[in-house]
Amino acid sequence: MVDLYQEFERSRFFHKARIDRRSADALVGITAGLTADGKINQLEAEFLKSWIETHLIHLEDPVVNILYHRLADMLSDGVLDEEESIELLETLHQFAGLSVGAPKRATNVSSLPLNDPVPDLAWPDRVFLFTGVMALGPRKECESLVIERGGMIGNSVNKKLHFLVVGSIGNEQWLHSSYGTKIKKAVELRNSGVPIAIISEDHWTQVLFG
Repeated sequence: MVDLYQEFERSRFFHKARIDRRSADALVGITAGLTADGKINQLEAEFLKSWIETHLIHLEDPVVNILYHRLADMLSDGVLDEEESIELLETLHQFAGLSVGAPKRATNVSSLPLNDPVPDLAWPDRVFLFTGVMALGPRKECESLVIERGGMIGNSVNKKLHFLVVGSIGNEQWLHSSYGTKIKKAVELRNSGVPIAIISEDHWTQVLFG
């Protein structure tokens, strides 16, 4: 929200923090509206990036900042490709389901089908697949970190997959999210005896960075 005539600034009932919060709340509504048709195109992504730059770029909100930096990264080459569009849609779905400004919730192993105890991670010749929204960064960057260490990236949940890594943003909503089907399939295979490990992003990054 832009206070063009300083009406809020001059009022003792309003101040900059309240304007910021109203803008952040508006962003949730805008995000929900843009994703209502189940897809996000380049014009919509560019509009959202521009809106955040105009209204919220100064707001020290980690969730808003993650969303903005993801948008900026995806649009840095001037093209929102199909893979980026799918990942952005997931990100926006998760963003709209979170309370803006609330701290990120930790992975809840009692509500997510993560391996317990957590498995040892190996990289060479191990096949990884990412699902959900990664706090570390865009999925392509996470995949690169695996490849650099000798690992491989899977195309789907199947018997050849070793590790399914669940992004740490919005995990409490996994059952209703766009990435729930991958987790369900992995659970089914694991229950049938296939040695697939479902791990949190937190565990993956702990091993990744030592």
